[in-house]
Amino acid sequence: MMGLRRAVAGVVCAAGLLGVAGCGDFTGIYDIPLPGGADLGDHPYQVTVHFRDVLDLVPQAGVKVNEVPVGRVEHIGLAQDGWTAEVRLLVNGGVELPANALANLRQSSLLGEKYVELAPPPQGRGVGELADGALIPLERTNRNVEVEEVLGALSMLLNGGGVEQLNTITKELNKATRGKEADIKALLRNSEELMRSLDAQSATITRALDGLNRLSSTLNAQRDRIAGALEDLGPGFQVLEEQRGQLVTMLQALRELSGVAVDTVQRSQEDLVANLRTLLPTLRKLAEAGADLPKALEVLLTFPFNDAAVEGVKGDYFNLYAKIDLNLQEILANLGRSRQNPLQDVLPDELSGGVPGRSPDAPPPLPLPDAGGGDPAARASTGSTGSAPPGGQPRPQQTGVAGILGVLAGGAG
Repeated sequence: MMGLRRAVAGVVCAAGLLGVAGCGDFTGIYDIPLPGGADLGDHPYQVTVHFRDVLDLVPQAGVKVNEVPVGRVEHIGLAQDGWTAEVRLLVNGGVELPANALANLRQSSLLGEKYVELAPPPQGRGVGELADGALIPLERTNRNVEVEEVLGALSMLLNGGGVEQLNTITKELNKATRGKEADIKALLRNSEELMRSLDAQSATITRALDGLNRLSSTLNAQRDRIAGALEDLGPGFQVLEEQRGQLVTMLQALRELSGVAVDTVQRSQEDLVANLRTLLPTLRKLAEAGADLPKALEVLLTFPFNDAAVEGVKGDYFNLYAKIDLNLQEILANLGRSRQNPLQDVLPDELSGGVPGRSPDAPPPLPLPDAGGGDPAARASTGSTGSAPPGGQPRPQQTGVAGILGVLAGGAG
């Protein structure tokens, strides 16, 4: 009986192998459908996805949307660029995804199998739907971190990594802070006060930064002018360099002059103080005079007509133009040309050349018409005796310099 069973089993296996070998599309174990896979429906569509790394993803792995199986991985190969992986998916025709869908490589559990997750983008759906033959490029794919990568990084940290350095840093910090707790607390309190002050001055700091920004903008706008000014400073610096010796000599001379000035001031200190003290009464009197001195100067500038004389003038305005010749010889000559010489009773005859009231050097009198009628000799005689006041008594005549000054002042006619 045992031999018979083995023979039957061998025949069945051979028949199965012959049946499989008779199918020309059989490419391997991945062509055998597995139980419990996703339902692809009657009209599934094909989607191609590019990944940087597919890790240990295998064909017949699942394709999920919101953790629900909707398809399977049909083929895994190398993309045309030769650096990325190309995964061909079969998705149930009833699953609707946007054309800009994302594809991520996930793991069902810590040590579970890999699968491909399809999801719409977080920024919103694009235009169109994901259809048969669509391509999800490398920019819209990603993968989770592998457990092996996490354990490898952890091993690097624990084995000669940063843990020993952290231990060293902790020990050194303990040594540095031991016995300085009060200072550290004071430092923390001062830091807190500093932060509080900076927070209170935040508006001022912001305004300062805004002003600095405006200044920077202004400087940027005038960058060409500033560059030109800096370039023009070169010749000036060259001239200063050439005249450096003269400048040093001048500064040394100024230093010597300042020394002499200081010595002079120190030696004349007492005299200067005495002069200032002597000047003090004068300054005090000037201060007491107050506004009287400026008013007196105003009256001096208005001579001979001061402000009081203006009030007695009738009319809308008051003008005066006078040309005074103070040459004494010219004055005497002009007075000698007059028909009635006012100096005829003042000057002696020897000064007038024998003619009463006439200088010897004076030009001959002008021939003037007889305005008053009568004999000129009589008029001259009348002029020699002088005019009489209304009362009939002749006025006393003055001679010499007093008579001349009297005539100039209006005392003789």
